[in-house]
Amino acid sequence: MQLNTFTSSDELNQQFARRLVAILSDAIANRGHAYLVVSGGRTPQALFQQLSQAELDWSKVTITLADDRFLPDSEADSNERLVKASLLQHKAAKASFISLYAPFDQAEQAVPELLTRVADLPTFDAVILGMGEDGHTASLFPCSKEVQKGMAADAPALLAVNPTTAPYQRISFSKTRLLNSRFLFLHLVGESKLRVLEQAMASRDELAMPIRAFLHHTDPDISVMFAAK
Repeated sequence: MQLNTFTSSDELNQQFARRLVAILSDAIANRGHAYLVVSGGRTPQALFQQLSQAELDWSKVTITLADDRFLPDSEADSNERLVKASLLQHKAAKASFISLYAPFDQAEQAVPELLTRVADLPTFDAVILGMGEDGHTASLFPCSKEVQKGMAADAPALLAVNPTTAPYQRISFSKTRLLNSRFLFLHLVGESKLRVLEQAMASRDELAMPIRAFLHHTDPDISVMFAAK
């Protein structure tokens, strides 16, 4: 794990956006296309807005989410809605987006269709994760009955998750699929997240705090992008 500390979230977002643009540009130059996985929530919104203005051949970039609530993008709590409103704008409007939602009654019913959407995706170029106070990342919740499946080495790329401590059914990429990336980042803002990070680093029990699987992984080594405020 590499801990990168910034004086403010503004500085973090500027430096992080530059790093991501360099990674995506390199991917386009070397294989003709780039693949970026992002996370939802409040923390990345300003980063997304900065990234959306970046000079990049966005028509050669595919973006998807590490996870999403099982909601159509017409719902306010949809991560897809957030990404479309803050990232897929301006110059980045030319990027392709792969949704983790399909119109079924239950998330489990949607999984087969969603698996076909992501089946041909190669190694990701960059994955940006977040982290909850309970140590969950993506929608790999320690409280869910699906956590063991999602953390297994032979897990499918996507799975439905039913957290007991958070609302909504979820669709999440598995640990193994998220680790299949050239670069891995954890985006954190706030002193409380630093305390959770320290707790996570103190043990290797991945099922208790799934973020540990990524923090202790070495290939790729995760870069933590942290600002106290």
